[in-house]
Amino acid sequence: MADSQRHPFLHGLSKHRGAPPTVVVIFGASGDLTARKLIPAVYNLGVDNLLPTDFHLVGYGRKEIPDDEFRTLAADAIKEFSRRELDDEVWGRIAGNTTYVAGGYDDPEAFVRLADHIAKIERQVGRDVQALFYISTPPSVFAPILRNLGASGLAGKHLGQPHHAKVIIEKPFGRDLASARELNGTIRSVFEEHQVYRIDHYLGKETVQDLLVQRFSNAIFEPLWNRNFIDSVQITVAEEVGVGTRGGYYEQSGALRDMIQNHTMQLLALTAREPPVSLDAESIRDEKVKLLKAIQPLRLGPDGDVARAQYAAGMIGGKPAQGYLEEEGIAAESKAETYAALRLSINNWRWQGVPFYLRSGKRMARRVSEIAINFKRPPGTLFAESEKFNLAGNTLAFQIQPDEGLSLILNAKIPGLETRTQPVKMNFRYATTFGSNTPEAYERLVLDAMIGDGTLFIRGDEAETSWKLCTPLLESWSDAGRKGMDSYPAGSWGPASADALLAKNQHHWRQP
Repeated sequence: MADSQRHPFLHGLSKHRGAPPTVVVIFGASGDLTARKLIPAVYNLGVDNLLPTDFHLVGYGRKEIPDDEFRTLAADAIKEFSRRELDDEVWGRIAGNTTYVAGGYDDPEAFVRLADHIAKIERQVGRDVQALFYISTPPSVFAPILRNLGASGLAGKHLGQPHHAKVIIEKPFGRDLASARELNGTIRSVFEEHQVYRIDHYLGKETVQDLLVQRFSNAIFEPLWNRNFIDSVQITVAEEVGVGTRGGYYEQSGALRDMIQNHTMQLLALTAREPPVSLDAESIRDEKVKLLKAIQPLRLGPDGDVARAQYAAGMIGGKPAQGYLEEEGIAAESKAETYAALRLSINNWRWQGVPFYLRSGKRMARRVSEIAINFKRPPGTLFAESEKFNLAGNTLAFQIQPDEGLSLILNAKIPGLETRTQPVKMNFRYATTFGSNTPEAYERLVLDAMIGDGTLFIRGDEAETSWKLCTPLLESWSDAGRKGMDSYPAGSWGPASADALLAKNQHHWRQP
């Protein structure tokens, strides 16, 4: 059996080239995400010869843009944001099948024109074409787009066939449990679950994908991956930047909605899940849902499991940085958290008694995302003299960004005539081992959606389970206003209240 059949993370070229003729329709085609990520992703798939022979790209948006102008905008986006330089031959093949349709997201007639446009492409190709709809818009227009895809017949196009229509939906997937359920209801009224790909670009990162391989393909890890050997787990998603000009958005979001509920919870589920019965998408996602359901409700209040804070003035990279309340568009009474930390307990056999610490914040010491597995210390019988023996707990850290790779902290003897120890770090970096031109997450995710692999996408029940944990906390913070809001200097690793979460268990935060 070929690797591409055995392992969904090792698709062979034959499987990719077996993708049917495809038209990708990007809603929000003039938006920032399209320029920075989606157009470059499509282009790089073309460079790697991973697009179907009959591939068409259609931009859709409110603004009237002639086809030639849209192609020029796309080429400019590739020049500015792609990891590769623009190759005229490759881009020429894609540009020749790149068009634009203008229309409102709540305009049924515009979706009829889109359906006619896709039908015209099918006539040109001479056979059926798979339609992949990418909703890259503000969440306020998710519902009208979905409903119009249903009313126009586009959602049901070729349903029951291998080349049935598909839809990719960007985050945020709801603002709380009620809105997530409402959005799921809208989706289910139009699409079947196997047609839906809820995207979280973190799942497309190489190190995140490598979690499955590292844990289940290395015999030294899985026997230790439990409460008997692991002391705690820390997951950090830190940003160096502030809110900038996105203050209006962030006031409605905050760190919990923006990062914790989606990216960070996904990293938790991937780290702590049980072994799937197979490598198919549903088996892997089943285990993620089981894990999320096993997380105990958060204890709220002064002695609870959470901390929140806003960044104050400080120093970033040796330069002064203003506080959140001084940012453009932020009110003095703002209750939006720029930092959130959680202490989670998982009620199952494997993880009983092991605390999981999650944190995410803006204006922190550096941009970094990592998962740190902290192992228990050995009994202090042989190396108990602290002045001679500088010992650290063994830690396995998955660095997700910016430098993708793994590190393992061990204790080693310092060369010399007496026995002295210190911690040492063993590093593996993707860029060093495999080269620096690693595919970006969106390339992998767009390709997987085209070939129908949902492994790295979020299922509807998975999104709702995550919101079920976070919604009571959001409601509590909303009722409390600014009461309990801590602060931290820009350029630091967070507030004292987050340190206190760990101190209760004699733990402390890593500095990645």
